[in-house]
Amino acid sequence: MSQEELQGYRGEALNALRKANVKIGDLIRITKNGETYEGILIPRSEYGDDKHIVIKIKSGYNIGIRITPETKIEKIGAGAKPSFIAPPPPPKKPELPKVTIVSTGGTIASRVDYRTGAVRPALTASDLYSVVPELSDIAVVDAEILFSLYSENITPKHWSEMAKCAAKFIEKGVDGVVIAHGTDTMGYSAAALSFALQNLPVPVVFVGSQRSADRPSSDAATNLIGAVTAAAYGPFAEVALAMHETISDTSIILHRGTKVRKCHTSRRDTFKSINAKPLARVEDGKVIMLTEDYTERNKERKLVLKPNFDEKVALIKFYPGINPALIDWYVDNGYKGLVLEGTGLGHVGRYCFDSLRRAVKAGLLLAMTSQCIWGRINMNVYDQGRDLLAIGVIPLEDMLPETALVKMMWVFGQTNDLEEAKCLMKMNIAHEYSSRTLYE
Repeated sequence: MSQEELQGYRGEALNALRKANVKIGDLIRITKNGETYEGILIPRSEYGDDKHIVIKIKSGYNIGIRITPETKIEKIGAGAKPSFIAPPPPPKKPELPKVTIVSTGGTIASRVDYRTGAVRPALTASDLYSVVPELSDIAVVDAEILFSLYSENITPKHWSEMAKCAAKFIEKGVDGVVIAHGTDTMGYSAAALSFALQNLPVPVVFVGSQRSADRPSSDAATNLIGAVTAAAYGPFAEVALAMHETISDTSIILHRGTKVRKCHTSRRDTFKSINAKPLARVEDGKVIMLTEDYTERNKERKLVLKPNFDEKVALIKFYPGINPALIDWYVDNGYKGLVLEGTGLGHVGRYCFDSLRRAVKAGLLLAMTSQCIWGRINMNVYDQGRDLLAIGVIPLEDMLPETALVKMMWVFGQTNDLEEAKCLMKMNIAHEYSSRTLYE
């Protein structure tokens, strides 16, 4: 039995599997301490230990079983070679709206091979229809692979490529674009495209999944159906992010790309609109607008593409005892601007002031946001805030720190003129500022 046929296993676990003459994909029975477990033997991570065997049980979950000298392993069914044959696509309905799904990676952009437990991209239209056949009754769907990345590996350069890709399909006349994305940095990307895609004629909807498709509680299909419905029929023409509204499957909520934040590591309703109402809801196949202040869909409108971002911008979170030399480092290394995530109404310690003065003198743009999730900064209330204003720090009202970082990168992608950059930072370009603070 070659190690390739028992991928990821080593040491005691590998020896036990070889002795039982089983390989990845076989249906096996493991007996231990009077308990019996049955499931499909699946590969292990190369970083896993050498004492556990992992099987996919009937419920769809994976479990690990520690091997002891008394553990008995037997094969009860032979594995088939890994394969996936997509069923024939349903008949196209040319009268339906046309939607393109662009994949950048993440949980939602994959399907599970139940024989091995591994995931593979589900990126062609045929694959998507096979996983979510309901799409064929919503829109004529095409799909394109742009990246296959964990979202923490996405950088501003990828935002530029996403914007260009979305623009390409919009110029071809699609009725909407859906971007499949990992959830961890999806809020950053949604904000980036909110600035890069201006004068949109149709919706651009980001969508992700908190639970992988091999779990009974997966939200992938429901989220995708909601996102495609919004892209095809939503009356708005903005960048939005579509995910579960609650932990149940009853509705999908759409948040504006500049006002949304991931708030929980694993809940299906992790994304929340901050200091703003959600844009819309998808329920029972219908798109219900939740605000009257939105840009209406108009396919005659000409898209303006501004996809450039400058990475010489940083977000600094203030904390008690922060070393002001961190600010000096950014100055010394040629950064163009800093977003400060200050306390409460927009403050940092007075011991940082000399470094901030040096940054302003060096020509950096300094802007203030708050560490508080909800609310609005007001740097005129206390003398500490007024002193920061006098130094040259500009207040960003209720803008999210993450959105402020993305916007400043975008601003310096458009201009190197400091005064023009300040004007752009203060301008409400994509609803990044709320006219008034909402209290929860």
